[in-house]
Amino acid sequence: MARILIVDDEPDLRFLHKLIFKDAGHEVAVASDGAAALEWVKNERPDLVVTDIMMPVMDGNQLIRSLRSDPETASIPILAVSANPGVVEGADAVLQKVSGTARILETARSLINGERP
Repeated sequence: MARILIVDDEPDLRFLHKLIFKDAGHEVAVASDGAAALEWVKNERPDLVVTDIMMPVMDGNQLIRSLRSDPETASIPILAVSANPGVVEGADAVLQKVSGTARILETARSLINGERP
């Protein structure tokens, strides 16, 4: 069981991703933007961050840069799930939002296990 942080400003997508990972046996936390995610990461250490890119307050690319620039969080695997994957910077893996459940879980498993998908 891994601890996964879902970061997305869309409540329906947060709920869907939380359900997907909980049903697969993972512990899941959620945040509605990058700033809230950084606050959570200060107190908890996720095994994987799954983030949207286009969000208010702090977008996904800003979140990724912040995590990568801190030695305490630089090694946390990051999966970006975006409607526009071409704008993602610095994530370990990128999927389109329309990716199916099996693909999301397979990619997450690879990242948690230290593999490049």
